[in-house]
Amino acid sequence: MKILVTGGAGYIGSHVTKYLLDKEYEVSVLDNLSNGNRDLVDKRAKFFKGDLADKEDIKKALQGCRAVMHFAASANVPDSVKHPGEYFVNNVSNGLNLLEVMREQDVKSLIFSSSAAVYGNPEKVPIKEDDPKQPTHPYGLSKRMFEEILEWYDRAYDLKSISLRYFCAASAYPDGTIGEDHRPETHLIPVVLDVALGRRDYMEVFGTDFKTPDGTGVRDFFHVLDLAEAHLLALKHLLKEGKSDVFNIGIGRGFSVLEVIRAAEEVTGKKIKFKKVGRRPGDPDKLVADVGKIRSALGWEAKNKDLKDMIEDAWEWHKSYFQK
Repeated sequence: MKILVTGGAGYIGSHVTKYLLDKEYEVSVLDNLSNGNRDLVDKRAKFFKGDLADKEDIKKALQGCRAVMHFAASANVPDSVKHPGEYFVNNVSNGLNLLEVMREQDVKSLIFSSSAAVYGNPEKVPIKEDDPKQPTHPYGLSKRMFEEILEWYDRAYDLKSISLRYFCAASAYPDGTIGEDHRPETHLIPVVLDVALGRRDYMEVFGTDFKTPDGTGVRDFFHVLDLAEAHLLALKHLLKEGKSDVFNIGIGRGFSVLEVIRAAEEVTGKKIKFKKVGRRPGDPDKLVADVGKIRSALGWEAKNKDLKDMIEDAWEWHKSYFQK
C-alpha cells in the first residue's frame, strides 16, 4: 500500500515515515520545509517539496496513494496566541485543500495528527475522549475545528478518518538515525538536552505554582516509536472497520517538568541549569491520557513507558546529531 505523509519532514512525520518504510509500505512525503528538515526524511520515501496551500502540489504527491497520514501543521502554542490567523489558515484552511483533493482522487482514508490541546484545562484527569473540549489557545482550537470538519466530511462524503490526540511525544528512533530537531526548539526534553550538551546555558521552567506535587506542569510523555506504531494500527483498523473514530495517545501517567530535568541529569551525568519564570498563556496544570479506549479497540499500549529510557534514546541521537 502507498501512503501519503504530509509534514513528513517534521519530527513526528519523519518517524512515522521511517516506521512505515521499515514495515514495507510505500511512502510519499509532502512537506514545504518551512519547519521540517529534509535530512530527516528517509531516502526510501518519495519526497515532494510542496505546500498544502497549493492543490496542484497535493495532487502530485497523492497520486497512487490509498490513504493519508496528515501531520502538516503549525504547532507552537505561544506563537498561535500571537498569530492566530496563521494557525487557522495553515491548520484548517490548508487542511481543507487536502480533503478536497482526496475527494477528487477518491482517497477515502485519513489518519489525523490531533492533540490533547483540544481539551484545554481538563475538569479531571486522566482525560477520556468524550470529556469536554474547551481549547485555551488558537493551536488547540485549530485542531478541534479540523476534527469537526472531518466529522462532516464523513457524513457528507464518506471520507473516513481517525484522529489521534497526542499528549506529549518524545524521544528518538532507537537506531539513532533520526530524532527531534525543531527550529527554534520549544519541546521540553530536547531543550533539557540542549543544556546538557552546552548548546544553551540554561532553560526556563514556565510556572512553579501549578496544582501539582512539585508546582510544575505535568504531562503524559510517550515514545515517538510507540506513536508510529499507533498510526499504523489506526490505519489498519480504519481500513478494516470503515468507521471514523478518535483516540488518545499517551501512557496513562504524567511526569512533571522537574521530574524530567532530574531524569535527564541521571541519564546525561550533567547538571541541568534552569530559571523559574512565569506561566505561559493557556498552560493547564496536568494533562494525562485515559488510554483505555485505544487499548480496547486497537490493542495498542505504549511499550516504552520509562522516562529515563525515553531520554536515553533522545540523548544518544542528540549527541550524535548536534556534535557533528
